[in-house]
Amino acid sequence: MKLSEMREKTVEELKQFVIDSKKQLLDLRIQKSMHKLENTAQISNTKRAIAQAKTVIKEKEVANA
Repeated sequence: MKLSEMREKTVEELKQFVIDSKKQLLDLRIQKSMHKLENTAQISNTKRAIAQAKTVIKEKEVANA
C-alpha cells in the first residue's frame, strides 16, 4: 500500500492494517527460517509498511487532538 493510500484511510483501518501486517511478517520470518522464502525483500518491505502506517496513525491522532 502506498503512503498516499494510507493517508486516505481512517485510524481504525490503519490499526487493522498494522495488525495484519505483523501477522504477515511473522509468517515471512517463519518461512525464512525454514528456507522456503524466495524473496527475502518482502520482510523489509513489510517492516517499512508497518512503520509508515504507524507514522500516519500518529499524525492523524496529533491532528485530531
